[in-house]
Amino acid sequence: MDYGKWRYQQQKKEDKSRASSKGGRLKQLNIDTVRIGDHDLEIKVNRAKGFLEEGNKVQFTLRFKGREMAHQDLGFALFRRVKTDLWQVSKVERDAKMEGRRMTLVLQPDHKPAGAKPPVPGAPAAAAQKGPMTAGSGLNLPKPPGAAPGAPPAVAARPVGAPPGGAAPVATPRPASAPVTPAPRAAAPPVAPATPRPAAAPPAVEPAAR
Repeated sequence: MDYGKWRYQQQKKEDKSRASSKGGRLKQLNIDTVRIGDHDLEIKVNRAKGFLEEGNKVQFTLRFKGREMAHQDLGFALFRRVKTDLWQVSKVERDAKMEGRRMTLVLQPDHKPAGAKPPVPGAPAAAAQKGPMTAGSGLNLPKPPGAAPGAPPAVAARPVGAPPGGAAPVATPRPASAPVTPAPRAAAPPVAPATPRPAAAPPAVEPAAR
């Protein structure tokens, strides 16, 4: 057997296995400041796009220096721009979050079809449920009068103190009581005028004995 031919075949196998194991790694890209220029950011985005197309994950690390810690909203806005630029070839594995004085963002490869459109921020995540609701249809509960055919049955509120499994007690209306008329008060008897008392007679004075 020709040794050179065998060695060539072995080299081809090694190159093929090395190419297949090239993806699946975590690549890190550092951004030193939130005031990075547009051209420098574009270079880093292009490098991240190449890593993602090879099947690697990409972690962006943004460092805050000095008074930049008071403007973390600029960091979140910067990472939103990065996610928008790389949306076609990636998806978010770990969204932007603060770790000390650093903000990190991890993207993993996810190749979208050519005609896919990026999601509109602020749009609802899922469409509203269509069709009538059928919850509680098998419980044989009474429906309120005038309800739609697909409307759920009305469930009466259980009063406090009623047993959980039993029917709620029906309140018996109390008969209206007759109004109470106060008894008339008796008239006070007339007061007779006071009779004047006769004046007392002066005491008799006996003459002194001589």
